[in-house]
Amino acid sequence: MRFPVVLFDLDGTVVDSGGIILASMRHATRTVLGREIADEQLMAAVGGPGLEAQMATFGGGEHVEELVRVYRAHNEPLHDELQLCVGMDDVLVRLKDEGRQLGIVSAKRRITVEMAFAATAVGHLFDVVVGGDEAPNQKPAPDTLLVALERLGADAADAVYVGDSPFDMAAAKAAGMYAIGVTWGGIHGRDALAAGDEVVDTAQELLAAL
Repeated sequence: MRFPVVLFDLDGTVVDSGGIILASMRHATRTVLGREIADEQLMAAVGGPGLEAQMATFGGGEHVEELVRVYRAHNEPLHDELQLCVGMDDVLVRLKDEGRQLGIVSAKRRITVEMAFAATAVGHLFDVVVGGDEAPNQKPAPDTLLVALERLGADAADAVYVGDSPFDMAAAKAAGMYAIGVTWGGIHGRDALAAGDEVVDTAQELLAAL
């Protein structure tokens, strides 16, 4: 097989969470800052260096803690509504049946990843899960991906990272891994994935690439 190890981003790649992320971003910035921020700006850093860093671009240092608190209070209950991205249940089961090692590497905290698993019931398919709070530096740094490879005892040359953001593509390349961008998440546009090795539009195209 081409890639014995397949690691996935979570938001916008495995779970269809773009809508709830945007809703919580709007809520937090309106509540704390009292102003409207364009959706494109709200979502620009999603999937990257962590929630604190994202919020720092909106409110400056003095508002970051409150922005994060209000965001999480709004966002975490919405995880009960999460669904998988179209076709991803079949992709994960097929890859698992083929004997591949699967993993999740997310910018989310590990506890929030578990909330997503509770709603979508796919957590048992993954051999490793790494949250953004489990390594010193988050994407686009390769740290979380390298943690996943270490826990699996796997080599970067045998692994691919599948994600929907430019941060995913950069982290994969920095880790020495193949990078596949997916367009279905609705968080970042196709052009943002240009640094990857391949870009696919459907779950079937993803299976063919793997």
